[in-house]
Amino acid sequence: MFGIGGSELLFIIFIALMLFGSDKIPEFARTLGKTMAQIKNATNDIKNEINNSAKESGLDMNSLSGGISDEIKKAKEEISKSINPLNDVSSTIENPIQEVKEDIENLTGPIKRMQ
Repeated sequence: MFGIGGSELLFIIFIALMLFGSDKIPEFARTLGKTMAQIKNATNDIKNEINNSAKESGLDMNSLSGGISDEIKKAKEEISKSINPLNDVSSTIENPIQEVKEDIENLTGPIKRMQ
């Protein structure tokens, strides 16, 4: 939570108790909770209004964000390939090796059973 540890949180609570007293803390907490709820409702209303206006104008917000996500994914893959190019090589080598290993197992299976 915001990079605050347990001991730091206890220290902040102790200071708040010293400054405001134990009778004012619940009132501040209620006010803070109501304020957070109002902010959440306001942001949800804004999101809904943006989505509704986008639908009315014929835009699909999901396709717009999906395209951005795809581009970010492609960029991450390209960066990963440029940083460690051997990952791609190892996967192309492992598949044929696995196929040859399975072929050998299939061929030697009946021979092992005969002994």
